[in-house]
Amino acid sequence: MCTVVARIIQECIKNRGVKVHSIQSRAKDAESFGRRAAIPLEIDPNLPKYKNPLKDITDLAVVRVITHFPGTLADVDSILNEEFDILEKSNKGLALIEEDRFGYQSIHYLLQIKGDRTRLSEYHRFSGAIVEVQLRTILQHAWAEIEHDIQYKSSKTIPTEIRRRFMALAGMLEIADREFQAIQNADQELESHAKSMVQHGNLTGIKITPNSLKFFLDKRLGADGRISSWSYDWTTRLLKDLGFHDLQQVEAAIAPYDDDRLSFLAEGGRQGQTKRFELMLLAALGDGFFDRHPWKYGLFVERWRGFLENSKRKELLRRATWWMAPTNSDTFWIITPHP
Repeated sequence: MCTVVARIIQECIKNRGVKVHSIQSRAKDAESFGRRAAIPLEIDPNLPKYKNPLKDITDLAVVRVITHFPGTLADVDSILNEEFDILEKSNKGLALIEEDRFGYQSIHYLLQIKGDRTRLSEYHRFSGAIVEVQLRTILQHAWAEIEHDIQYKSSKTIPTEIRRRFMALAGMLEIADREFQAIQNADQELESHAKSMVQHGNLTGIKITPNSLKFFLDKRLGADGRISSWSYDWTTRLLKDLGFHDLQQVEAAIAPYDDDRLSFLAEGGRQGQTKRFELMLLAALGDGFFDRHPWKYGLFVERWRGFLENSKRKELLRRATWWMAPTNSDTFWIITPHP
């Protein structure tokens, strides 16, 4: 049951483009169930806490969804409400404060697979069955795991010094969760701003990041779905090693060159987006490309230096003069096209 529910959640999250850290599932084993069922009632130890254990113990099948950021919790909550029948929802962080516990943050759901699914033969046997879903961030999960291992169930039973450290740590984790969310929000705002500026052709001051570089190259050289995120990350690091600071400097360097012409000259055909871009950088920087390239030794240099010299001899590339200009603690290339 929990495996099926975990798979449904996984597919829905994937289809919505929501990113989570992990989805876990587990069925309670008989021994664990036995221990839970044998717990006595607090006000009368002669009576069991659970009169009907099979019904009253709701975590026989558990799915745990762990997100990276607090903001993703709402996305997953929306998916659960749309895809399942929610019988109960509780915020354990608020509930456990009233029980004199601290630090534990998690949202728990009791849910069932919807009737339209259970009418299908593959889900029919799960009709009416209840699954507990636990939703938390990765830092909340870390706290829960550590707290469970230390096994202090009430702050009243903890020695004062340890209790103070527990409380400080709980506060630190909550602040860290909020700060990670703030960082993600800021990153998304920067990405959105960069995309808008690139689309409007205003490149001055736009920092070179894998995302901003992709926006720039998609517009400048045409989109290429074959290029991986790793390639944009690598090319971003290359540009910084070469001394570029923003996309305007990149555009100034490659402006005189035709990517398709370079591609056919070097490889005899049209290459991928980032490969054509590197050829433009090579044409623009000349020997400076090799001086700062991380692969500045061996066959790589021999091959591309040969291509560069051959191109110059055939006068198929514009010649360019480059000089180094200091800017604070670093340097960058300035292009001066030859008449």
